[in-house]
Amino acid sequence: MSVGTAENPLRVAIIGSGPSGFYAAERLQKEKDLTVEIDMYDRLPTPFGLVRGGVAPDHQKIKSVTKIYDRIAGKDNFRFYGHVEFGRDVTRADLAAHYHAIIYAVGAQTDRNLGIPGEDLPGSHAATEFVGWYNGHPDFRDYEFDLTQEAAAVIGVGNVAMDVSRILARTRGELIETDITDYALDALVNSNIKTIYIFGRRGPAQAAFTNPEIKELGDMEGADLIIAPNEIELDPLSQEYLDSDEADRKDVKNVAIMKEFAARTPEGKPKQIVLRFLASPVEIMGTDHVTGIKVVKNELYKNERGTLRPRSTEDTETIPVGLVFRSVGYRGVALPDVPFYDKWGIIPNDHGRVLTEFGGEETVTGDYVVGWIKRGPSGIIGTNKPDSVETVEKLLQDVQTGALMTPDKPARDAVETLLQERDIDYVTYADWQLLDEVEQTRGADSGRPRLKFSRIEDMLSAIKSARQKPAGD
Repeated sequence: MSVGTAENPLRVAIIGSGPSGFYAAERLQKEKDLTVEIDMYDRLPTPFGLVRGGVAPDHQKIKSVTKIYDRIAGKDNFRFYGHVEFGRDVTRADLAAHYHAIIYAVGAQTDRNLGIPGEDLPGSHAATEFVGWYNGHPDFRDYEFDLTQEAAAVIGVGNVAMDVSRILARTRGELIETDITDYALDALVNSNIKTIYIFGRRGPAQAAFTNPEIKELGDMEGADLIIAPNEIELDPLSQEYLDSDEADRKDVKNVAIMKEFAARTPEGKPKQIVLRFLASPVEIMGTDHVTGIKVVKNELYKNERGTLRPRSTEDTETIPVGLVFRSVGYRGVALPDVPFYDKWGIIPNDHGRVLTEFGGEETVTGDYVVGWIKRGPSGIIGTNKPDSVETVEKLLQDVQTGALMTPDKPARDAVETLLQERDIDYVTYADWQLLDEVEQTRGADSGRPRLKFSRIEDMLSAIKSARQKPAGD
């Protein structure tokens, strides 16, 4: 019997409910000549991945993308199973018995290491931990950050580094308008942090942050952005790049924005954000807690591929700080029974088809991958859409050639029977919508977008109460 007919629907499991997973579901739903059933799994009771747990609370407009995901989830051929962890509650073998294809959309869940002395000292943190903490992610809700310190260093010049720096410098008036968690709001309002250093290993023309992020940093209510004139001076290779036809418009505009900021006179605001370029950390100082950071001055050179790379000089400097946030990139984590290429932190793949090993040609029948766990942590939310479409196109080609799994239990309700037999308290999309409404109502009571639950048990309890609440109350 052909796969994708009303009698034998194409059954697809998507592991992870962030943007890449939803865009994969959307592309499948657009295939009008196929009957498709999509089941999306997430280990948390809440969907949306980094849109909920990673996007900064003061960027509410970015979070409005979830309205698109609501429409995708609202289709009859979509089901959501939250609070179900792949590898623990369901295995790949379980899914192979119920689906023709599996799409891994788990993102990159940890940070890359700096690989320098002192990196593990108390007071030195991965940026993802801090981001998860102030966003109410259950994994990081109970982390502690020593905000009694007066100076902090942020290593990296990507958008996450900008988010961390901005949140550290926000005033209470700015934060109270966001969906930041109450415990983080209280801690940040009472923070002693007065100076935030941001270090980029390359020059201003190579900064990874986007134009809106650097603009926002220069327009803070309670913090001056300090860029010394010599920090914005371009070396000949960077100037050559910006003057060339290959220059990215983002980079050209970033430099123009920063030159404007460098020419400003500081207003004497309570906090300072100091942006430094061509500086790499070589040691985090301290014995039982961070006391400083040692950085080396870099210079740029062009490698054999024509890429501008940093190399260290003999010029070093030690800066007193009591807190360090390492923001040098996310990294993927291996999944049980799924191939993994540890060097890059990705699932090896050929345009989305999972390979048995990196650089090989043999594919894993029925396995596909999208998003950061496919290509590495790059791009913005919208970048995931063409990435997911590419993968689903490969899956659809395999439908035509029959190169999919043959499930023993393809009936749609068989999965729910399995979860119930294992006593897994799974969360449906309707359950999530109940929780969403409760969070928004809690926030409205204090004039905020929402007040998040940050513990899984509290989420499940709120859902249970909302289920029992009579309609109309």
